[in-house]
Amino acid sequence: MTSTPARPRDGSATRPPARIALMGAGLIGREHARLIAAHPQAQLVGIADLSAEARALARELDVPFFDDSERMLAQTSPDGAIVALPNTLHLPAGLACIARGIPVLVEKPVADTVAAAMSLVHAGEAAGVPILVGHHRRHSPDIQAARSAIARGELGPIVAVHGMCLVKKHERYYDADWRRRPGGGPLLINAIHDIDCLRCLCGDIDSVSAIASSAARGFEVEDTAAVVMQFRSGALGTFLLSDAVPSPYFWETASGQALYFPAQPANAFVIGGRNATLAVPAMDLWRHEGDGDWRDPLVRRHLAPERASCYVRQLDNLVAVIRGLAEPVVTGRDGAMTLAVTLAIERAARERRPVSVDEMFD
Repeated sequence: MTSTPARPRDGSATRPPARIALMGAGLIGREHARLIAAHPQAQLVGIADLSAEARALARELDVPFFDDSERMLAQTSPDGAIVALPNTLHLPAGLACIARGIPVLVEKPVADTVAAAMSLVHAGEAAGVPILVGHHRRHSPDIQAARSAIARGELGPIVAVHGMCLVKKHERYYDADWRRRPGGGPLLINAIHDIDCLRCLCGDIDSVSAIASSAARGFEVEDTAAVVMQFRSGALGTFLLSDAVPSPYFWETASGQALYFPAQPANAFVIGGRNATLAVPAMDLWRHEGDGDWRDPLVRRHLAPERASCYVRQLDNLVAVIRGLAEPVVTGRDGAMTLAVTLAIERAARERRPVSVDEMFD
């Protein structure tokens, strides 16, 4: 999906482009590089990576290439930065940006552990430097429209929630050894996005229970998981995950927002309230006619959010934060809490017991 950023009404279009440095040019890093290069209010000032592919990308985009992130920051003095490095490097890279007062967008997960995530959050807050986290779905019109409908009370108090992420990854995907080991499975790679969406729409999650299996592929890492969640509001939720099942029930394809996959309209989330149920991303809202008696006919109302790329909107937000015109849509604390819930699910499955999310902060 492509989208042209809306022309700002605050005069920012006449300002010089926001100068952004990129740390890491792997799969998502390369997409960030191209998005920045195409954005009318952003300028890519450097790429730091170690790979030959990243060096070739820098040549293609005609930007300086560095084999050291801190040297790039020192020599380019960017207005902002994007960290798309391996998870274990998110903390030192983020701290390097914070030390220089540079607003930074950190890809998900915000760090490899909750402790590292909170170290980054505390450093940013102490220095007054904004941290954004790359949970791109929060920038999508369907997620924002669903959040607004819930906030307006159209569904009433949330009671029951269900999410699905069922997709079949190609076999060569697992040629990379780290993807066959704990931490490389669909919980931390895929489900973390869905958990963030559910937190965004329905509020914080207090506790989780889970069962995970590796029976489909036989790897050390999970390929399938079933999760039960209790939200702070009292609502209950379930989430079903597998990366070994072909289906349209996968937000990236269902929403039409995926960078790498063809669109296939379907649903990934069902949010049930006392007054109505909303399916996302199809955006159909169901309620009973009249007084809401279950014997009354169900009426469907389709919500029609605008079409726009969540990735472009995420970059729009970074540019606006750099210019002091907006707050991060996804803060460092948001990213840390989503990571904590996801790791709690992993612990619950491993230890076969309910896990309070608060445990992850001990």
